Amino acid sequence: MQVIDLNTWPRAIHYHFFKRMDYAHYLICSNVNVTNFLAKCREKNIPFYYAMIYAATFALNEVEAFKYRIRQENVVLHEKINPSFTAMQHGTDLFKMVTVDMTSGLEEFVEKAKQKTEEQQEYFVKSDVEGRDDLIYITCIPWVSFTNLSHTISFNKEDSVPRLAWGKYFRENGKTLLPFSVEAHHSFVDGIHMGQYFTCLQEYLDDFK
Repeated sequence: MQVIDLNTWPRAIHYHFFKRMDYAHYLICSNVNVTNFLAKCREKNIPFYYAMIYAATFALNEVEAFKYRIRQENVVLHEKINPSFTAMQHGTDLFKMVTVDMTSGLEEFVEKAKQKTEEQQEYFVKSDVEGRDDLIYITCIPWVSFTNLSHTISFNKEDSVPRLAWGKYFRENGKTLLPFSVEAHHSFVDGIHMGQYFTCLQEYLDDFK
């Protein structure tokens, strides 16, 4: 983790401009093409949800803007961001939050995520997330192919953790498309960075073998 020198940081003026806002988060929704990725997951018998968590987090780690966080009067840059995601509690219609550190490979991550999800009985494990901001919050709504979405959020100006969500994939013009949303803090993430993220994510999904 690196503490940013706000006196020399090129983005400092944008950071201060948006930090003054009452609500500096914004959200973009788009469809991503998962035709190849879904087919390969089925071929390898890999659960699509866990695989998508890895792909989404991998791409996010490739775009530096998503790895900055506000800490009181400081800005820090994390080396690696890890996913904290929703998972249904078996036998109920309630979800739990599961936090798993990223690994160097998708299949290793999927096994870790499956194991943690199966073993975790608590809905919210405070010790997994307390004091951490090296996270990305992820959820999935597989029952709805949404075109827009909003997240619950506290009006804490230090909360600069991005949120990802995706919905029910659907077929269109011979492709399988997945509604996908990204919410981020404008102090760090502009439209160009959103574009970089979606490009990186799509490349990963297309190149997955």
